[in-house]
Amino acid sequence: MSKRLELLFTTELGTSSTIGIDNPKEPVDALAVSEAMDDILESGVFHGANGFLTGKRGARIVDRTVETIDID
Repeated sequence: MSKRLELLFTTELGTSSTIGIDNPKEPVDALAVSEAMDDILESGVFHGANGFLTGKRGARIVDRTVETIDID
């Protein structure tokens, strides 16, 4: 099982952009996540095909479990 924190942003063109962080420290502090997202937006460092990040859409934890199936 692995967990990933996904930070969801909007871009200059109105599209979505996601920054993923593997194995985040738990429990996840919503206020710290929101403040980190504000810092990311203020830095203006992230730029892609759809422009700079312009706003916060949300954040989520994605929990993935892999189960091997014996086919022999």
